[in-house]
Amino acid sequence: MADSFRLTMAQLNPTVGDIAANAARALAVWQQARSDGSDFVVLPEMFLIGYQAQDLVQRPAFQRDAAAALNDLAAHTADGPALGIGLPWAEHGALFNAYAVLAGGKVQAIIRKHELPNYGVFDEHRYFTQGPISGPVAFEGGPRIGLPICEDAWFPDVAEAMAESGAELLVVPNGSPYSRGKYDVRIQRMVARVTENDLPLVYVNMVGGQDDQVFDGGSFVLAQGGALVGQLPFFIEQIAHVDFVQQGGRWQPQRQTLAHVPDEHELDYQAMVLALGDYVRKSGFSRVLLGLSGGIDSALVAAIAADALGPQNVRGVMLPSQYTSTGSLTDAEGVATALGIQLDTVEIGGPVAAAEAALAHLFAGRPADVTEENLQSRMRGLLLMAQSNKLGEMLLTTGNKSEMCVGYCTIYGDMNGGYNPIKDLFKTRVFAVSHWRNENHRDWMAGPAGQVIPPRIITKPPQRRAAPRPERRRLAAPVPRAGRDLGYDGRPRRLGRRLRRGGL
Repeated sequence: MADSFRLTMAQLNPTVGDIAANAARALAVWQQARSDGSDFVVLPEMFLIGYQAQDLVQRPAFQRDAAAALNDLAAHTADGPALGIGLPWAEHGALFNAYAVLAGGKVQAIIRKHELPNYGVFDEHRYFTQGPISGPVAFEGGPRIGLPICEDAWFPDVAEAMAESGAELLVVPNGSPYSRGKYDVRIQRMVARVTENDLPLVYVNMVGGQDDQVFDGGSFVLAQGGALVGQLPFFIEQIAHVDFVQQGGRWQPQRQTLAHVPDEHELDYQAMVLALGDYVRKSGFSRVLLGLSGGIDSALVAAIAADALGPQNVRGVMLPSQYTSTGSLTDAEGVATALGIQLDTVEIGGPVAAAEAALAHLFAGRPADVTEENLQSRMRGLLLMAQSNKLGEMLLTTGNKSEMCVGYCTIYGDMNGGYNPIKDLFKTRVFAVSHWRNENHRDWMAGPAGQVIPPRIITKPPQRRAAPRPERRRLAAPVPRAGRDLGYDGRPRRLGRRLRRGGL
């Protein structure tokens, strides 16, 4: 038996449904790893088809295409390291969330996921059959490796069974989406598996945005005893090698560089940047537009968009009426100047007056109320959507989670658009993240450094917009029901996903 073993962690960003492109990425990584002397290349859960593919996995033709791509990969990776890759696996009328190990030109092993998550953003009982607990996979001249798939490692039984079956190392391929505080939970759970089984562990997570989820990477390596000896960055693709050596009859990982673990404000911001960028690009767009009001919400969205896509691909639009203050226009211009984005102006006073005139004979004798006020918001939404359609730019909405919770938004008005980067930030978080962005700049940001959100926008007190009526805008339906139906209450909703909410 050899006394060393090189494992390659491939923390990459797949595209749901694009089997050919994902397979090509896998092959390119394998070729690089072969040149670097790797013995085993580990890709994340469901990498071959992207995650989560939801109902797409139920199509027989899609399952066949994935299987054909797997066999083609096996043929092209015969001479070199073994390759581990996740995919849906159909057999005997059942469909499994599976992880395939390719070696010697063949599919050498299929691991079927045992613990199927069915909470939060997960609905795996709908798509997959629970698989049996698998034994470890033996590598010639290397360790016997147990491969608990994502959720399998969150509970003791699967890893314990693999260890009792002779596993000398645990490797966990993951599709684990980001949520605040998730990294600490992952570390705690994986340290528990290491401690319980006295085995080292490699945790490989995917990165990238997919509709209402964003995957943060942050892959890591734990030695026996639970010491952190390897840490990959968050929200960034990276390929890293982990060298194991035989010491006292055990396979021990050698220490790597530990990437910085950001604070929660940076993680939130980076999640929003990656989620927006991937949503736009994977949907076939390259440019976005948004209404710039001079307020902090639209300013933060503009900053996120500039960092995700580059300032040259972001366009702000001011849509003033007779009630818009000079200060608001000045602040909107300040944001556009600081970020270096294009800024256009479309006056809405005339169109609003025309709409009021068209309805005057039906509304005669009725007092002015929220109806007329909402005409302004809906006119802005109409004009922004017209620009989106004509110019091929995805429209971003700018409402924060606090507004959504209390119904301070207008359906068919300021809720128009294809994506909302700050939908999961309460107003207090909007302020905190805006402060953080003004004080920090990172290599992964495409926007400029410095105070991209003018301090006046952050410090000025919220003001009720001058309008013909004092009432705030309201949804026509009662707030709780509207919030639930549209999926804005912070819990995943299938309807919300169909509306392409995006999410963190």
